[in-house]
Amino acid sequence: MINRPKDTIDHSDDLFFWEKSLGSRGFHFLLGIDEAGRGPLAGPVVAAAVILPAEWYRVGLPPDLSGIHDSKKCSPKKRYDLFERMTHHPMIKFGIAKIDAEEIDRINVLKATHKAMNRAALLVRDPVADHALVDGLPVNGLSIPHTAIIKGDSKSYSIAAASILAKEYRDRLMVQWDATYPEYDFAKHKGYGTRAHREAILAHGPCALHRDSFLRKLRQQQTVFSWGH
Repeated sequence: MINRPKDTIDHSDDLFFWEKSLGSRGFHFLLGIDEAGRGPLAGPVVAAAVILPAEWYRVGLPPDLSGIHDSKKCSPKKRYDLFERMTHHPMIKFGIAKIDAEEIDRINVLKATHKAMNRAALLVRDPVADHALVDGLPVNGLSIPHTAIIKGDSKSYSIAAASILAKEYRDRLMVQWDATYPEYDFAKHKGYGTRAHREAILAHGPCALHRDSFLRKLRQQQTVFSWGH
């Protein structure tokens, strides 16, 4: 069963509140899930799923991971460091999945996001999670029961950890693709619709990483996008 999103309760003093609450109800392996890249004009949507050790719910995060928080509130260097520490930590289990622009265009970005979340969750197999904490609204088709938490990346360490993995992984992909498509400066804006990015699309047309469905909407809003397909 999917719980209704909880967006009116403030548990900011304890970012393991949700994990403890579900643990007291008999859930042992709790998965935090978040995504990155729903809004950009180019590149994939990426989801990450993370199981933090249950012992940490009681004693807190270890010192070298104390900076875990909503990825949007972490500096690029902090996200990089935390990504490296989490992905190499023997007690942290995680999965990362992406859905590329072509499939986003085909099934729409919401369905693509949910598909990426489910793929990421299924990659975490040892242990297999028995419940998930998801940022935002309920996820259609998620393979395990879950609780959806509005602004969950600032209310749960498990979701915050997933948000860091998803964003850092996606940012690294966009930096790599910058070498293939240097005219768009993906390393700088990561595919988001900045003015410089929009002007680059106008000058060069879209590339294989661009989401045609997003560009169609943008052309409807801004007459500067006048190329045809």
